[in-house]
Amino acid sequence: MKKNDIGVIGMAVMGRNLALNIAKSGYNVAIFNRTINKTKDVMLKCSEKNISPYFLIQDFLRSLKKPRRILLMVQSGQATDDIINVLTPYLNSGDIIIDGGNSFYKDTIRRSKDLLKNNVSFLGVGISGGEYGALNGPSIMPGGQKSAYDIVKPIFKSIASKFKNQPCVAYIGPNGSGHYVKMVHNGIEYADMQLISEVYIILKNIVNYSNKEISDVFDIWNQGELNSYLIDITKNILRKKDHNGDLIDYVLDEAVNKGTGKWTCQDALDLHESLNVITESVFARYVSSLKSQRMLASKILSGPNVSLVSSHKDDFIEDLRKALYLSKIIAYSQGFSQLGSASKKYYWNLKCHEIASIFRSGCIIQADFLNQLVEIYKYDNIIINLLLSPYFQDISKQYQSSLRKIVSYVVKQGIAIPALVSSLTYYDSYRTSQSSANLIQAQRDCFGAHTYKRNDKSGVYHTNWLE
Repeated sequence: MKKNDIGVIGMAVMGRNLALNIAKSGYNVAIFNRTINKTKDVMLKCSEKNISPYFLIQDFLRSLKKPRRILLMVQSGQATDDIINVLTPYLNSGDIIIDGGNSFYKDTIRRSKDLLKNNVSFLGVGISGGEYGALNGPSIMPGGQKSAYDIVKPIFKSIASKFKNQPCVAYIGPNGSGHYVKMVHNGIEYADMQLISEVYIILKNIVNYSNKEISDVFDIWNQGELNSYLIDITKNILRKKDHNGDLIDYVLDEAVNKGTGKWTCQDALDLHESLNVITESVFARYVSSLKSQRMLASKILSGPNVSLVSSHKDDFIEDLRKALYLSKIIAYSQGFSQLGSASKKYYWNLKCHEIASIFRSGCIIQADFLNQLVEIYKYDNIIINLLLSPYFQDISKQYQSSLRKIVSYVVKQGIAIPALVSSLTYYDSYRTSQSSANLIQAQRDCFGAHTYKRNDKSGVYHTNWLE
């Protein structure tokens, strides 16, 4: 009986495409899905001879080489726990469960501890790239026992996207670190998408460009320092037609979320990390879901009339490009700062240059300027903020005035641009040597005797402010 190199459980889009990718790379793959028809459907459409379907979990497990490598591509949360509970009675010491879904990293830490009691290894693996990346080469972020990763490493290196012939996969660290990095990746993705969508609405409503003209702008930008996966797909989205015309104009403006952005923000609060660009991007999705309320409010609440940019359009668009680039840098800097704090808290020893390196191909947030991040973190893995690196210092000095111009102009037009505004707010807050927080601390001491520190001498003080 032929033994399979790896088994994949879960035949939704990502699981199916990863199984096909692994098979294309020369490995024998067993597949299983709780719903039998999904497994049958994969085989009907599959031409790969080294994929074998199984309809009983015992048969699926018996077909695997030992130690057994089992990749779970099921819904995060309870569904993942349920399938692990089904598998556990049949597992042997040394077997490896690989969770490739978007699981919460604390769940991954818990599952790893539970399975280790039976000497079963558990890898929490972030996988980015969507259905295309899963089939043709994703970015892969494995966390867990290093010995277990070494066993599956050849498969991951084979299926990962390649950047200059280097696989976009790197061992992240122990327990939940892989899923944590994927979580922050998704938070940056939220911000990046929100920033691009705000630029789109500015070009549409203030510059008065057609979708084709906006697409052309993104096309030009994508040939320079803004080159990225999201800019590239956006230019194509804006050109897509259906029988009514431009398809984008018929997409309902309600953005859905699956929770990973929210997790990023919640964890930033626990770490005392300022993540306002990403957080505002999550909130923007929540506001977008209030479609009926927004329709009502648009008829009741007043705002200014929009003044179109009638002259110096080229200058305005160049300022907009610079504003977008600086804002993207700020979003990435916030995300990587959070990775640094989490690395210290959980003793993960994250190597940020390797993380930036594997983001350069196959994943949703791939962008040319990640090359700069790789070089910065190679030189200084513990730099406190990317904005303080010489390269981004120079960009900030040159581009902050453009961000300021765009925010000032657009806010006066009554158009919501929460991520761009948050980027400027963070930039100005971060560069402020004397903030308003002294008054907040005095207020806290006044009403709650919370004490305060002085800037002219050491110690902790309390004052009766109302005496």
